[in-house]
Amino acid sequence: MSLLSTTLSYDDLKDADMVIEAVFEEMGVKEKVFTELDRVMKPGAILASNTSTLDMNKIAAFTKRPQDVIGTHFFSPANIMKLLEVVRGEKTAKDVLATVMALGKKIRKTSVVSGVCDGFIGNRMIEQYGRQGGFLLDEGCTPAQVDKAIEKFGFAMGPFRMGDLAGNDIGWAIRKRRYQEKPDMKYSKTADLLCEKGRFGQKTGAGWYDYVPGKRDAIPNAEVVQMIEAHRASLGITPRKISDEEIVQRLVYSLVNEAAHILEEGIASKASDIDMVYLMGYGFPVYRGGPMLYADQVGLFNVVQSMNRFAQNPLDDASFWKPAPLLARLAAEGKTFN
Repeated sequence: MSLLSTTLSYDDLKDADMVIEAVFEEMGVKEKVFTELDRVMKPGAILASNTSTLDMNKIAAFTKRPQDVIGTHFFSPANIMKLLEVVRGEKTAKDVLATVMALGKKIRKTSVVSGVCDGFIGNRMIEQYGRQGGFLLDEGCTPAQVDKAIEKFGFAMGPFRMGDLAGNDIGWAIRKRRYQEKPDMKYSKTADLLCEKGRFGQKTGAGWYDYVPGKRDAIPNAEVVQMIEAHRASLGITPRKISDEEIVQRLVYSLVNEAAHILEEGIASKASDIDMVYLMGYGFPVYRGGPMLYADQVGLFNVVQSMNRFAQNPLDDASFWKPAPLLARLAAEGKTFN
């Protein structure tokens, strides 16, 4: 087996998902791309896609070799981040999966197998984490307060610093699609307002924070805080003081609940794979073992109790905080994920 590959610079890679999303936005373009690859590539060549927001099974169906199509989701910056999500489609052959897993080992990546869903394991979970970050802004927090709380917990960076690093316009493009596909899904509008100002993050020198050329230090911006306060006022929300404990619990438990759905659906085969994704790809504190192991240590009963409390918050998303059936069952039985 051989793997179709292209040499890209860091600047190419850091916005790869956004570029692919934009290119594939028009119906039929992705079909043409993979139909052409299918035509020109030699038999046995593996056709791989990096994106986390396209259906690998649909992409595979555009070819005459669906058994040779697989996802290889690298994490930005790809030359540094150790995680590689290897996405197995419904028809991906065992030897193709084995080849790509071996490739991951050869290039010194930590490879985790994922099934096909929007966002795979890591990005599907991080969307819920980001939604909670937005709700916390609506309710009274600043980006710096949220980031400092979760960084004190041990994360490499908080959701807003992470957004600035990845590019806020990438999340904006995904939300625009969500508004069409899932109109009942609730989001804070603060991130959209930020993007409308052209504050896309480090690459533009301005996002949730300001950045000095050549440096990555996040400098709080008073106008961004004013924008959040004005939006909050427009919604008639009276800000409240939110503890660091609540910030951490809402961010981390949002990961846990979504991960429980992922396990139940068979997207991930075991809880430790999810933990590895977050340790290697998202800066989860290593000494806490990953979101699933951390939830086990806190006690799943306690996690569920906190989630039930968050569901009573009218400014949050009550439907999301309904415990995933797997989580509810394990908590009731006094069991753990691992």
